[in-house]
Amino acid sequence: MRNESPVPSGLGRRHRRLSDEETRARMLRAALDTIQRTGLTVSLDHIRFEDVIRDADVARSTAYRHWPYRDLFFSDLIKELARSASPEIIADEVTLIRHIVVEHEDWLSTPEGRHGLILELVRRLALLDFRTVLSSPGWRTYLALHATFSGLADGDLRNQVQAALAQAEAGQTALIAKAWEQLAGLLGYRLRPELGCGFDTVATLLSAAMRGLVITSLSTPEVATRVTLARPSGAATEEEWSLPALAMASTAMTFLEPDPATKWDDARLASIHTALDAWAGPRR
Repeated sequence: MRNESPVPSGLGRRHRRLSDEETRARMLRAALDTIQRTGLTVSLDHIRFEDVIRDADVARSTAYRHWPYRDLFFSDLIKELARSASPEIIADEVTLIRHIVVEHEDWLSTPEGRHGLILELVRRLALLDFRTVLSSPGWRTYLALHATFSGLADGDLRNQVQAALAQAEAGQTALIAKAWEQLAGLLGYRLRPELGCGFDTVATLLSAAMRGLVITSLSTPEVATRVTLARPSGAATEEEWSLPALAMASTAMTFLEPDPATKWDDARLASIHTALDAWAGPRR
């Protein structure tokens, strides 16, 4: 019978000595992976320092040398979360936009049809975004992180977290603003000049409305399912509108109007499909 040496595992493994920077990166990465799977609780009680050490595969002595106290590690973790706090933009949006444009391509030929098309896009995209946000651990982490921040005592940690959150928020707002600017331009719309604001303002208000509805739905679940038959803002047909869609439409159409400089012809219609293909990236 052949004797085989057991493979070292667990505490029996000998670790290559890691630098402080490697230890820091691996520990924070392991904790971030856990939070991305489960979401963040306000207290961080579900994140155990010993579990993070194990998942990061670093020596306990190295971890405790870098963070002698558990609270020091969680201070660094909160700052790391804040730096990457922006929830993801939903990849399925472009696919849905392409589907709706193809489904209602005849609407592009008239001003009334284009107005109806942009409202139909808002109606269906808002519901997709809302449902995705509601089920996203990343968004639960984002909301919980703000609650965690609000409970921090004044001092360097609070200031650092606030600065990191503000930077992440600015980046997210810029992405949303760019997406709305592209979509509006695609359909021949512009911002109403008399309002004197940019797409960043539109993005800020749309994000605030969406987050408010998500938070409300946590205690009032019918917010997620309530629909009404309506034709808001001159929609083409009467359809079922969700509360998120009504909120998005009322905000967007306050700021948008048809651009009189846009010339609609066959070349422009073809450019819409070209642009959507470019947004979606190469097809497999």
